[in-house]
Amino acid sequence: MISLRRQEMYRRRYAGMRPGWRPSSQVYEELVASRLTPATRALDLGCGRGGVMERVHERAALVVGLDPDVRSLLDHRAPVLKLTCGKAEALAYGDETFDLVCASWVLEHLSDPARAFAEVARVLAPGGRFVFLTPNSRHPLLTVNRGLLRAQCHLVEWVYGRTQADTFPAYYRANTVVRVDSLAHPAGLERVSIRFNEDPTYIAFNDLMFRVACLVERLTPIPLRVHLIGEYCAA
Repeated sequence: MISLRRQEMYRRRYAGMRPGWRPSSQVYEELVASRLTPATRALDLGCGRGGVMERVHERAALVVGLDPDVRSLLDHRAPVLKLTCGKAEALAYGDETFDLVCASWVLEHLSDPARAFAEVARVLAPGGRFVFLTPNSRHPLLTVNRGLLRAQCHLVEWVYGRTQADTFPAYYRANTVVRVDSLAHPAGLERVSIRFNEDPTYIAFNDLMFRVACLVERLTPIPLRVHLIGEYCAA
């Protein structure tokens, strides 16, 4: 099993080996934080039990958290947020309600990403930003994972120590740059930036596997790196 604590230990080790490298969650959080002002109205899509907004919500005028899992909302660590149970494909908000929509580890779970992207664009004010962090399905590890869709929940429980209540089906229908662009443009969202970030800790069961993962990351071309951190702008 690879605990979160072990992953963080290896991430710190990798950061020492690769000056300038930062974990994807940190890159994502900094991007989200840079888009918050005292006037910003933000929607945390798939907010779970907290995530980035529990740390930076005080920078915004309004932060709404949405998640389809009621248990996660009840356990949310920032109860000052306005929390709603719902799905990205049917947002219960008016047009142009938000200046920022952010989503970490959400795109891979969308069963109907075209509808979700259209909804994100609808609730964003002109010039509003959609910021996300998601796996890149072109990475070798994700290629294997897609072939194990039926066993994913059991594998996540065994490999990462999460209960099945904390795992959700992953479809990977919005997890390449080409695919995201093809969903974003018809919805009225234009790409601002895409960052490809590596992370060798997914199979870091021990020092040997960590070294193997580091080698894989070194040989993996930049467009195939395991994480995508994207920003799109509403027209």
